[in-house]
Amino acid sequence: MPTNCVCKTAAITRFLFDIYTIIDMLGKHLRLMPVILLLGFNIGWAQNLSVDHPQFSDPKAPVGDSTLTVPTTVRPILDVWMRDTYVMFGPDGNYYLTGTTATPGRKFPGQVHCWDYNDGLYLWRSPDLKHWEPMGRIWSFDDDAAAWQKVGKPIPKGGASVNGDPLDSMYRAVWAPELHYIKSKKKWLLIACLNGDQGSFVLESVSGKPEGPYRNIKGNEHKAIFNNIDLSVFEDSDGQVYLIGHDHYIARMKNDLSDIAEPFKRFQETPYSKEPYIEGVWLTKHHGKYQLLQTVWSVLLPNQQYTYIREEKPGETVHSYDVVVAESDNIYGPYGPRYPAILEGGHNNLFQDKDGNWWSTTFFNPRGVMGTKFPVTCRPAVVPVKWEQGRLKPDIKAAEDFYSTFNK
Repeated sequence: MPTNCVCKTAAITRFLFDIYTIIDMLGKHLRLMPVILLLGFNIGWAQNLSVDHPQFSDPKAPVGDSTLTVPTTVRPILDVWMRDTYVMFGPDGNYYLTGTTATPGRKFPGQVHCWDYNDGLYLWRSPDLKHWEPMGRIWSFDDDAAAWQKVGKPIPKGGASVNGDPLDSMYRAVWAPELHYIKSKKKWLLIACLNGDQGSFVLESVSGKPEGPYRNIKGNEHKAIFNNIDLSVFEDSDGQVYLIGHDHYIARMKNDLSDIAEPFKRFQETPYSKEPYIEGVWLTKHHGKYQLLQTVWSVLLPNQQYTYIREEKPGETVHSYDVVVAESDNIYGPYGPRYPAILEGGHNNLFQDKDGNWWSTTFFNPRGVMGTKFPVTCRPAVVPVKWEQGRLKPDIKAAEDFYSTFNK
């Protein structure tokens, strides 16, 4: 029970006790009345608590709801193989784009992929989200990585990805990069993770420019700063900076951004009754509240309804890669119930453009039933979004307007 409720209950209990004393003087047959009133209060409080703060999030996935699905007008903004598209608006008035890429020129026995190894991180720049200038490779394993990042991890012969792609001999790929300009420190940070369960790391630009060069911060010079994938960073309105990690973790950074100032701990969330695999964490703020975005797969139930609760069994057919959102008054939580926000647009980030309009990123994930309907997969794209009655959703009209003038 929350502290304020405990205090309120104690005060009412004392008040009723005083009433009881008076009533005792009036007659024994009225003695049960305060007890009945107290029970009624507590029952009513419990009922209100269950309504306002449910124990679990609703796992129903609204597959087929066109108002929540990435609009069909959305198409690639760049013809580059990419997953985990990330876009931000920089202090110089330009937009910057990065993501998980494959090694340029590499020959694959099947489809292009990044499941075993790649060569580093690449960056693009645009003045308008439509015309993109390549800025080249801004971090590489060979030239910039620390010893622990370079070593890699062997892959057993005959290994394959979750999509069935044949893998080479070594895990040494860098995934899910994010570029952040920390306004309060006037510093560029580049965040990414390694495949093969080798953890995540934070890089800082030594030139003060988004293109680097980049070096490891002290907290991950010799080991991963976070022992999982999909690390992100969030700068609060007071200038405090936090690292946000896969599987529901958060840690505050030191003021000089050299390391974490506290151990990672789990967000307080309203989970599903059985938590599925969730990835692609992102944190932002809107109308003064923290917005926690995560990505989860939907699956089809025997009753033809869709849910986010999975069996997590090999060979399970997944349907759509969806963004769910939860809100909180406190950065650590508790976060309220998750709601589906952007269907088929998972592992995204949000950003605001020059005019303050909100956007999300996407990459047309080839996996699952939804992947079979995309004309092209693993390409970067942006999705106009809006907040309607406090909830995030795609902006269908804005998407039509943006893409109707694309490449014109």
